[in-house]
Amino acid sequence: MEQPKNFGFGEDEAMLRDSARRFFSDNLPADRLHALVAAEFDPHRANQCKWDADLWKQVTELGWTAACVPEAEGGIGMPLVAAVALAEEAGRAGFPSPMLGTFNATFVLRGCDTDAARAALGAIAEGTSMTLAVTNSRGSLNAGDTDVQVDDSGRLTGSAHFVQDARKADRYLISARGANGVGLYIVERDADGLTVAPDVIVDVTRDQAILGFDNVSALEVAPPGAGQTALEAALPAMLCVLSADMVGAGEWLLQTTAEYARTRVQFDRPIGFFQAIKHPLVNLMVEIDNAKSLTYNAACAVDIGAEDQLTLARMAKAQASSMAVYSGSRAVQFHGGIGFTWECWVQMFFKRQLHSQVLLGDANHHRRQLADALIGPVAA
Repeated sequence: MEQPKNFGFGEDEAMLRDSARRFFSDNLPADRLHALVAAEFDPHRANQCKWDADLWKQVTELGWTAACVPEAEGGIGMPLVAAVALAEEAGRAGFPSPMLGTFNATFVLRGCDTDAARAALGAIAEGTSMTLAVTNSRGSLNAGDTDVQVDDSGRLTGSAHFVQDARKADRYLISARGANGVGLYIVERDADGLTVAPDVIVDVTRDQAILGFDNVSALEVAPPGAGQTALEAALPAMLCVLSADMVGAGEWLLQTTAEYARTRVQFDRPIGFFQAIKHPLVNLMVEIDNAKSLTYNAACAVDIGAEDQLTLARMAKAQASSMAVYSGSRAVQFHGGIGFTWECWVQMFFKRQLHSQVLLGDANHHRRQLADALIGPVAA
């Protein structure tokens, strides 16, 4: 199928993006975000999950999490580029929420093709949040490597690691191995036998945890043997929304740093006058544009069912990850003596970028996968 003009990003998607930008500008400016997630600077503070649940409720009432849920299940049925636009604006605002996890769960559930999965999609359309718990202790997303087992009665034992926004989500979508292969299962947040052990992470806008399962009752949404297929089918879309989040955060860092460079005076001139400042900022602008173009191109490829969608999504994630590190480091450096302080808003987006760039594989990982796919594996 031929790629549509503008990556399939039409008037409806533009209206959704613009409304999201206004919403975050009105409800979550950087000073309010800092007061929400970074008010306490004590390094020995308790591991707390700071977010605005009421703001998240407004987001679900606006229907954003239902954007990619099929209309048959009560959703809006928009293309992936719509979710990418929302993720970009969420990244630009540093929005603490289970938005990316809910999007990712949506993509996986759409590939399950069971009545239980369709019912779960309907719950997402109605405002239920969900996040993936499919990673083992070594960080592998391969369903066959899961550390969770399921018995014949549908009960789970084991653990899932690196679960994003675990303390914000209402439900968890888990991969578990049974006698007949790996399936996918949903567990409620308050399920008996479930434990949530928070990790200490650098990102103050997110939380991460290890889920422990001790004979936990679960709902099967993909039968044993079908879990890997659903996860693999969802991976390109998952890489796209995460890349878009990094693009949005990168845009905030660029705009904020450029404004600082126009106002901070040194040697009787704004520091943006000097080539040591202006040239890296231009380089960052190019890096962001490259990541954004690759992200929307990959999302469009998913929407039209292109055969190379995973290749394009890996290209987007690799570029976005490299850009994320560069955007954060330049912003901190160019803010000078205040750039590394807790009071400077830059630190929130810098840390979000550092966390995002390694999620689902960093730039080196995806470039290695691309090289193996396009050139061939290197002989030992």
